[in-house]
Amino acid sequence: MSELLKTPLHDLHVETGAKMVPFAGYSMPVQYPAGVMKEHLHTRDQAGLFDVSHMGQVVLRGEGAAAALEQLVPVDILDLPVGKQRYAFFTNEQGGVLDDLMVANYGDFIYVVVNAACKEQDIAHMRACLGADVELEVLDDRALIALQGPLAAQVLARIQPELKLMLFMDVRQVEIEGMSCLVSRSGYTGEDGYEISLPGDQAERFCRLLLQQPEVALIGLGARDSLRLESGLCLYGHDITTQTTPVEASLLWAISKVRRVDGERAGGFPGADRIFEQMRNSDELRQKRVGLIATGKAPVREGTELVNIEGVKIGEVTSGSFGPSVGSPVAMGYIAREYAALDTEVYALVRGKALPMKVASMPFVKQRYYRG
Repeated sequence: MSELLKTPLHDLHVETGAKMVPFAGYSMPVQYPAGVMKEHLHTRDQAGLFDVSHMGQVVLRGEGAAAALEQLVPVDILDLPVGKQRYAFFTNEQGGVLDDLMVANYGDFIYVVVNAACKEQDIAHMRACLGADVELEVLDDRALIALQGPLAAQVLARIQPELKLMLFMDVRQVEIEGMSCLVSRSGYTGEDGYEISLPGDQAERFCRLLLQQPEVALIGLGARDSLRLESGLCLYGHDITTQTTPVEASLLWAISKVRRVDGERAGGFPGADRIFEQMRNSDELRQKRVGLIATGKAPVREGTELVNIEGVKIGEVTSGSFGPSVGSPVAMGYIAREYAALDTEVYALVRGKALPMKVASMPFVKQRYYRG
């Protein structure tokens, strides 16, 4: 553990009895004494506090920053309103996904959050491609925390009432208890909530302030994973990779209308030709990301083979666990297109047994983002 990086909240995690594990080069809390199940259900019911400071935070400045970034993603960045955030992904020349990210327009700058495991390559990719006129600043002195759950807004309103006025995907730059914060009303649990970037040396004070609120509990990576899986959200390196396109990954909703083949700014991003070809000929796709629900109780984990009734391999699970809110094992994975219809029965090979699963719609649990 001595060689691992530590977030500004490391001492707080240790003090509160967290089980620390290596993750993306950092020492991170996988769970606290309450355990993953209780942490998961607490977030669905009240408000969970997550340390996501291992993520990469980047600021882009310059008149051409939006146009330059738009050339790397199939998303409308030029027309992203001030005070709004959008989900995006970098693509490669084959149409595969290099990473998914969040992009926010703060007016004077564009704020980008990338995944921890990909942040060095993402930063290098942006430096190489954005051009000399775009200033790129890595915010490596800031923490990033997420407060997620149906009571998150109520909790934060006690500390900074302005934040309750925000809607899903709004962003604001605000002072909270004298701390300069970048706040988005978003998160990766499917619940209402916020992500808050603040100076690293003030993060522990802010988290202790939140933990004084009776609705708030610390939540580890274990519950974060089960929450995002129940909500049908992809994990990079598992459910989306350089070998999967946004079309295969069922992420067409994230490709902006103006960037599509008949849009005002069609194409111009890496892999556009292949992605457009797949969009035109979706019936010819080799594979598709789908949701899966087990009819039994045994969890079906990542890497599990999926077969048809004859035992022929037709796909593979990319994420899977017991869904505490669903009350049964849930998974997502890639499956041959002809088996991707809802309610199709397939079989997961677990310890030599073929366990029946059904193709299901995602999210498995209704998303509760606050849209007003």
